[in-house]
Amino acid sequence: MISVEFLLTSLVVVVMPGTGVLYTVATGLFVGKRASLFAASGCTLGIVPSLLASVFGLAAIFHTSVLAFQVVKYAGAAYLLYLAWVMWRSSAPLSLGGEKPAADFLTVATKGFLINILNPKLSIFFLAFLPQFVSPNAAQPLINMLLLGGVFMAMTFAVFVVYGVMASSFSAYVVGSKKVGLAIQKLFAGSFAALGLKLAFSER
Repeated sequence: MISVEFLLTSLVVVVMPGTGVLYTVATGLFVGKRASLFAASGCTLGIVPSLLASVFGLAAIFHTSVLAFQVVKYAGAAYLLYLAWVMWRSSAPLSLGGEKPAADFLTVATKGFLINILNPKLSIFFLAFLPQFVSPNAAQPLINMLLLGGVFMAMTFAVFVVYGVMASSFSAYVVGSKKVGLAIQKLFAGSFAALGLKLAFSER
């Protein structure tokens, strides 16, 4: 039911740098290992609405309705630009600052969730991607698609956790040097802005 081709293709897709990876790595670098786990969790949970939309055919709305696609697209672009602005305007590099309260970790996860849920291309991706690996003769294609989506989410979480933990291992060097920390912080801010503009000016 779950082919090697699906696993390999999913791994390639998940490993490729995107907004979720960028956010998780930035969180690992500037906030810490534990926060990066919440970032990975939030980004992974942000896949759920897109996955369910594609499984139940709702993603076709984004494909056929220009207005629906544009509304979600610009909302997602605006949110990425907002994150870039917040990071850029900070006059000092984000600090690890010891143990964070639970509310802060919830905020980290929420931001990751919003990054993915406000990306309409994710729903269209699942709509085009998952059916390729479901046999036309499958007795329960809906269950098969949900299973494949669950595997994709598990791989996403695992890979993002690796990215976040690896990034957090370098956090001491980044936070320890104010110049390096600020430079990397500006780099991430610019990257978020670039991704936001790319999403805003993309067609489909």
